[in-house]
Amino acid sequence: MAGTLDREIATDALRRCALFARVTDESLDACIASLRSRRYRRGETIFHQGDPGDSLYIVAAGSVKIVLPDPAGEEEAIIATLGKGDFFGELAILDGAPHSASIVALEPTETLVLHREPFEQLIDTDRSLRQALFAGLTGELRRLTGHVEELHFLDLPGRLARKLVQMAEEATAAGGGPVTLNWPYTQSELAAMIGGTRQTVNRLLADLVDQELIRIDRETITIPDLGRLARSAER
Repeated sequence: MAGTLDREIATDALRRCALFARVTDESLDACIASLRSRRYRRGETIFHQGDPGDSLYIVAAGSVKIVLPDPAGEEEAIIATLGKGDFFGELAILDGAPHSASIVALEPTETLVLHREPFEQLIDTDRSLRQALFAGLTGELRRLTGHVEELHFLDLPGRLARKLVQMAEEATAAGGGPVTLNWPYTQSELAAMIGGTRQTVNRLLADLVDQELIRIDRETITIPDLGRLARSAER
């Protein structure tokens, strides 16, 4: 659903985004003039794998999941989740190929949309944006390499513990105290992130609760000791 662009919200969202954090005020103003706002319901697909791509998306509010659909139409694979300040769609803009994955809103989500032509103009004129784009692509490659490493070397309990630790580290800069995560994910979605089944993840979460490594409420997960949970992934 298209919405009216709030300039203050757009400026804040762009400055939070690694791509635009260091661009000049002039470039930022040019970007905002070309932006469009779109809102999505929980579970709504933003685009499908194979769709043509002509826009960059910045998450202004909410969160999304990057999904590789199962060709058989059964279990999907979630390769990443993105929140406020993150961006997606840049690969299809750069190479002109169809989208390599589907993007689905995990909760009510607002995105800022920048079409190919103004994005390419900004890339041509602002060196900091080019550098940030290269850094973002490098970070994505490193993240995917780490994901493959976890799938290959960690068992399912280890992958679950590692995923929870990663989410906690991304959500907070806190030290050794408890970390509470807002939890918009279903157990099926969590299973799709680590290559398991819903039934197995349900049992493993119960095991973590029994070991007092996590506490689960309706919409939050609390990790009392992040270091202890991280060490459990290495066993």
